[in-house]
Amino acid sequence: GTLAPLNLDASVPFYQIRALIRPWRLTGVLEALESHGIRGLTTYDAQGAGVQAGSVERYQGATFDETTHNLVAKTVLEVVLAREQAQDVVDIIINAAQTGEIGDGKIFLTPVHDVVRIRTGETGAEAERMAGGRSSMVAKKQDE
Repeated sequence: GTLAPLNLDASVPFYQIRALIRPWRLTGVLEALESHGIRGLTTYDAQGAGVQAGSVERYQGATFDETTHNLVAKTVLEVVLAREQAQDVVDIIINAAQTGEIGDGKIFLTPVHDVVRIRTGETGAEAERMAGGRSSMVAKKQDE
């Protein structure tokens, strides 16, 4: 998990979590998120580089360092969720994606001030929630 609590603004109701991870870790991350009720998300393929001086990232025989300038394949996972869920979801992603090697990726959190469901016009928490999702799972456990 994270080494310290996330710096979240209490006035922001939602956060977008954008995780850049190794492509071969995606299935494990998706399974971990699903098991915790996180179901609404987007993924796409990307290429990029983030080199630490003197370090080399390797993936499927390709390398990236400050001399080769080859881009490395990454998968981007995006999810928007209630602020109260952000810490748990970041920890879930880290635990499922982390190998301990250079190139594990990064997670970015962006404030989201509102959510609108196009189908119904719902806004806020009603638009963000999904039936059977994390909020439903948490509420069910509290009722037991």
